[in-house]
Amino acid sequence: MSPRISIVGFRRTRLVAAVLACALAGTAGAVITGHEPAANASEQKNGGKRHRVVTSPDAPAAIGPYSQAIAVGDTLYLSGQLPIDPVTNKLLAGASIEDQTRQVLRNLDAVLRAGGMTLDNIVSTTVYVADLNEFARFNTAYAEFFGSKPPARATVQVARVPQDAKVEISAIAVR
Repeated sequence: MSPRISIVGFRRTRLVAAVLACALAGTAGAVITGHEPAANASEQKNGGKRHRVVTSPDAPAAIGPYSQAIAVGDTLYLSGQLPIDPVTNKLLAGASIEDQTRQVLRNLDAVLRAGGMTLDNIVSTTVYVADLNEFARFNTAYAEFFGSKPPARATVQVARVPQDAKVEISAIAVR
């Protein structure tokens, strides 16, 4: 083999190695096509679809390593909301199950609005209550927020709701 062929072979090997390294790092598209990855760090690829973080200043900030909501296509996945007043950032401690439920749903509504949706877009909720003996009272307040087509729902009693709240609700909404 001539030295020229071996240099070409060496360059080709380095190119293949670079492409493989980029593919493993998730940037092969940028190297192969010359396009830069998305500048918005809150958007990531998810099965060919982008997902973005949705936050609202009108809802309590996340109290841990999670997002208020994640939008993927026409679907918005909302993290559980607690009955925290977003102005004071304090739990409505001692409030009735009805008042806590109303605050949770107002918080969910704020995050929905930040994602370009309303309570009418909710298709499913998961409700965590501290005491199922308060279910009828919870249900009365919950019904105030949904019209004649309430979303599908699962309700479970849990040993403890974060911050000793009486209720937490997560939701899925679709445009």
